[in-house]
Amino acid sequence: MSKRAVLEVIALDAQDAVAARAGGADRLELVTDMAADGLTPPAATFAAVRAAVDIDLRVMLRLTDGFAAGDVGRLVRTAGTLRAEGADQFVLGFLDAEGGVDLAAVERVVAELDGCPWTFHRAIDHTADRDALRKQCEGLPGLDTYLTAGSAAGVDDGLPVLVAEAGRRGEQGYEQEVLVGGGLRLDHVPALRAAGVDAFHIGGAARPDGWRGPVSAEAVGEWRRVLDEG
Repeated sequence: MSKRAVLEVIALDAQDAVAARAGGADRLELVTDMAADGLTPPAATFAAVRAAVDIDLRVMLRLTDGFAAGDVGRLVRTAGTLRAEGADQFVLGFLDAEGGVDLAAVERVVAELDGCPWTFHRAIDHTADRDALRKQCEGLPGLDTYLTAGSAAGVDDGLPVLVAEAGRRGEQGYEQEVLVGGGLRLDHVPALRAAGVDAFHIGGAARPDGWRGPVSAEAVGEWRRVLDEG
């Protein structure tokens, strides 16, 4: 029998976090500014969310739109501030000008995380070589998840890639969990579950009124029900 699927929901604040938990989310990705596809939230927002819910909480480390690291020193300081506030799970990932992983930037930020678990986010969907990125990141402390749609265009286009990568679980560079997100819909779930994918990430799908409205516990609950049905 397949294990219970992980459901991760994007949260912008404590209200979102409480609704996501009530709907059955297992984990939150905490960000701000979805107009820029999700940036690092203020430390005070993290503290408020952490006080409101006790489920797993991964905090975005990304200071500017796009996938360049930008000011790495500022990123490191930001990570240190969040660690001091009690953050113990993160999301990050940076590309260089050629579309490869910016390994130097990733390594500098990860060194500040003291081995905390973290997700390499959808920068992998914009890289020039997905397989090379995975193998270059092999062995980075704490890396346990790749958030991916299989394609920069979203799950509709990336589904064959996701199925193929799920089938490589355990190979070098493919030990990490595949967390599917990015244009993910409920009708994608059966094929992904059949391929062995057991972690799902939703943002807009949890918000019937769009990004200007809050997370809906009912919308999250529908995802929980479908995932639990297998």
